[in-house]
Amino acid sequence: MQYVIRPVRADEWAKVKELRIAGLMDPAAPVAFLETVEQAEGHPDEFWKGRAAGASHGRAARQFVAEASDGRWVGTVSVLVEEGGTVDFFDQPVERAQGHVVGVFVRPEQRGTGLTEALFAAAVEWAWELEEPALERVRLFVHEDNARADAFYRKYGFEATGIVVPVPGNPAAKELEYVLRRPVTV
Repeated sequence: MQYVIRPVRADEWAKVKELRIAGLMDPAAPVAFLETVEQAEGHPDEFWKGRAAGASHGRAARQFVAEASDGRWVGTVSVLVEEGGTVDFFDQPVERAQGHVVGVFVRPEQRGTGLTEALFAAAVEWAWELEEPALERVRLFVHEDNARADAFYRKYGFEATGIVVPVPGNPAAKELEYVLRRPVTV
């Protein structure tokens, strides 16, 4: 099956919501996402409209989706831009502009087909195209018990930094930081 990898459009909030809830229903969701199905379903439509609009244009964020020929969304990845001089989600200072990959989900029947790699390629390409200031790296966090995601990120080229943070709401669990550095051009 062929897929189109593209950014979401602001008016596609209902599909953004449906795919997010599908991701939160996945058996790996407790170690992959920091939100529950109940929390997501409790958000009003205005939340989803804002989320889609915010990830459809501008520099702050971009959500990419894989759309099947029948119009069904089968995967997604988002990149948030953390600007230098700000504080990140874990209340740590951000020293330089960087991308932060979040919300990675591919429906089970599409896993292992190369779709996740295609989504990441689109997201990382977008991050590297940003200017003023250019992003020096793209990072993500993976739960210490999420072996499937850990293996994919390493295979894609992300490297562990050694930074470990507690999972919000569960300080006994840990999130591990991985980084993909901007390629050096000659």
